[in-house]
Amino acid sequence: MANKIPGNRVINGTWGEIWLDGDKVSELTGLEAKITLKKEDVNMCGVLAKDTKITGWEGTGTIKFHKVNSRMAVKLGDNIKKGSDVRFTILAKLADPDTRDALAERVVLKDVSFDDLTLMNFEAKALGKVESSFTFTDYDFIDLIQPE
Repeated sequence: MANKIPGNRVINGTWGEIWLDGDKVSELTGLEAKITLKKEDVNMCGVLAKDTKITGWEGTGTIKFHKVNSRMAVKLGDNIKKGSDVRFTILAKLADPDTRDALAERVVLKDVSFDDLTLMNFEAKALGKVESSFTFTDYDFIDLIQPE
């Protein structure tokens, strides 16, 4: 018989938090950060199957905000016009108080470079939202939630 994990153990993203260069981003509505492996094909004589070898990785992500302030314009606006590629650090934390022992997962994304800057975006009868995509070149896990 397989282990059954109770539904209340599933982590709720509502409890996610981030800090951008040490400043808490309270208007946060979501974050995704992931690694994509870069692979080269490895073909061998006498083998029909294609194999691969990892040759690197790329870190990408997206932050989603409610439009509350001009946070990203302040951080990026003038720097973009000057041709400056400003880099940031993001600390992300996910700790649902209803999960086992209220454990937390935390990761630091380093050398974060934002890919775009939304100058203006609005629609009648709609709440303001902003998404900012980014890349990063390093990361460290601070806390992990270990499987039982």
